[in-house]
Amino acid sequence: MRTWLNISYGIFFKNLSIVHGFIEHCSICSMTITPLPAMLRAIEQLSITYYAFTMKPIRILAMDLDDTLLCSDLSISRRTRNAIHRAGEAGATVVLSSGRVSGAMDQFSRMLELHERPGYLVSNNGALIQESHTGAIVHESRMDAPTALAVCDLAHAEGFPVQMYEDDLMYISRRNEYSDYDQRLTGIRQVVVENFRAMVKEGCYKLIIPGDPMILSHLEKIVRTFMGDTITLFTSRPYFLEVLPRNTNKGTALAKIAEILGASAEETMAIGDSMNDEAMIRWAGIGVAMANGDERLKIIADVVTSSSNDNDGVAEVIEKYFSDKGQPHKGPPHG
Repeated sequence: MRTWLNISYGIFFKNLSIVHGFIEHCSICSMTITPLPAMLRAIEQLSITYYAFTMKPIRILAMDLDDTLLCSDLSISRRTRNAIHRAGEAGATVVLSSGRVSGAMDQFSRMLELHERPGYLVSNNGALIQESHTGAIVHESRMDAPTALAVCDLAHAEGFPVQMYEDDLMYISRRNEYSDYDQRLTGIRQVVVENFRAMVKEGCYKLIIPGDPMILSHLEKIVRTFMGDTITLFTSRPYFLEVLPRNTNKGTALAKIAEILGASAEETMAIGDSMNDEAMIRWAGIGVAMANGDERLKIIADVVTSSSNDNDGVAEVIEKYFSDKGQPHKGPPHG
């Protein structure tokens, strides 16, 4: 549960910039409001001081991969790697949380040297949690056969293909441009399965229904109506409708990791860009949305970066919370 401080602090600084803009406008119009800037500076200084004395150290740093930690060319900048390294030195456990399968996360885990120190990989949007340095499975959640088959039948009845991942392979009911793009993005080999229902009967971590964003929203309403709360449903990308087991998401995965570490939500920072990050952004004490992220997520988040994933947005927010000496940074999280 979020603290009052995190909520009020986030709201205060988000709106403070708006008020400052109003003040500049009034100055241009020669309106007399001299006492207001001084009052705002006093309030801001008081808030910074209060924040510095009450902020808990960040013990868990969770980050989404695509369009968050990763640049558009799928690289991680030196500045971002250094910032994450400093956070680790300060005692924060690094968690990579993605909709990718675990095999498609390994190269990025190695870029951050997480294979050499304790950390966690959350794959399949929260359905699988593994230790980064051992590969040991900490928790997994699979969709039962009847539920998965029902979702498949709904998708097929509306003319949509379905895809799933097992053993680091992408299985699809039929070829489509969106699954082809996913293959290019993740490097996961694609296999077309003639009898897709037979494979789904074995159960799965999640199902993805790819399609034109303009008509996929119609299917989302149908699936939500028929399946109710027996599943977790969201769009991870505009062209991907994802279906996971009930009560399974990045937020529940982060809560499980925090329980293992004996940490609280208030000691957790989560950074993401899309609606599949919503649950962990809501759960974390400090929820951060990327500047290039979904506008709906920015409304939910405590902090919004001023820079995108291609301009070190992740590094920006980490640096504002951790000093160069590796200690929690006591400055305000502007942005």
